[in-house]
Amino acid sequence: MGEAYIVAAARTAGGKKGGRLKGWHPADLGGAVIDALLDRTGIDPAAIEDVICGCVDQAGEQGFNIARGASLSSRLPESVPAASVDRQCGSSQQALHFGAQAVMSGAMDCVIAMGIESMTRVPMGLPVILAVKAGMGHPKSPRQEERYPGIQFSQFLGAEMMAKKYGLTKDRLDEYGYASHRKAIAATESGKFEDEIVPLTVTLDDGSTTKHHIDEGIRFDASLEGIKSVKLLQDGGAITAATASQICDGASGVMIVNDKGLKALGLTPLARIHHMTVIGGDPVIMLEAPLPATRRALEKSGMTIDDIDLYEVNEAFASVPTAWLQYTGADPARLNVHGGAIALGHPLGASGTKLMTTLVNALHQQKKRYGLQTMCEGGGLANVTIVERL
Repeated sequence: MGEAYIVAAARTAGGKKGGRLKGWHPADLGGAVIDALLDRTGIDPAAIEDVICGCVDQAGEQGFNIARGASLSSRLPESVPAASVDRQCGSSQQALHFGAQAVMSGAMDCVIAMGIESMTRVPMGLPVILAVKAGMGHPKSPRQEERYPGIQFSQFLGAEMMAKKYGLTKDRLDEYGYASHRKAIAATESGKFEDEIVPLTVTLDDGSTTKHHIDEGIRFDASLEGIKSVKLLQDGGAITAATASQICDGASGVMIVNDKGLKALGLTPLARIHHMTVIGGDPVIMLEAPLPATRRALEKSGMTIDDIDLYEVNEAFASVPTAWLQYTGADPARLNVHGGAIALGHPLGASGTKLMTTLVNALHQQKKRYGLQTMCEGGGLANVTIVERL
């Protein structure tokens, strides 16, 4: 089996719901990321053999194979194919896995794996909402109802179940949410994100234009007292809007090649894909799968958690990375060192390659060797990717 290398990684700065990226069509967001990857490598666009794009809500402007839409919005030639992937929040992390598997097998030598989600222009859950309104049924089937009678599959309920199972108090989760903002502020003010962000020209409400290059969700005036004052999402729970990921618009991507691609294209690798795992878990608690997935990835790769220098665990809700730390015994100082989705936003299908972009850059900035990325995914799924900085 051959190797898979990341040779370029890029992301847009996140846009808040109805914020600075509201005027950008999602296909154009993706096209901008593709062009940035081409710019950073300087290769002939025709050398790209496939575009694999994660997207959760594939309807409206994100329908009709958004991967192809993004490629046609870029300077890739029409001959480059494209396919869209839905593994819920792990969609673009799975796109990365598919791309890595393609080049490792030798079937392809150079692939772009990416993700797109405009949660402003395509609201969360739109495909289901439209189908139910049209009288076309609900995703939960009669046989699923027999297996899970009367059970509502909900990430919000899953987040609360995680907090209860692992004994996570509201105070602890509030402190985690505050830390996410503090780390994101520090990373932004010290220029840690500059190498990974693709600046975009946006039109403001007054008609003027400006460059969008700072994650719009960061609360630069965040205080622990303010976070503690936010109302609970449900009575008796532990989660608030301040300890949940922010709705976000954005796109991200990586370029992946094998040894043949490296030599033919004259590229220098940023990182090597060391290991990939994906598992299914309990669809009711739903968000717990990253915990056993991490254990399996470490076992299969012959590593321990202490061998990993930096971790990116998606902050869908504060209870997920907090429980992950408790379960794995990982060093909190190595987790989401530049903040996470609570501060930076969670553009659903784009978050996988977004986190990988940040992880690879952080490994280079800190001159560390191994990084691990994982995230919870709707339906009780989780991907884990371990990379080695080169």
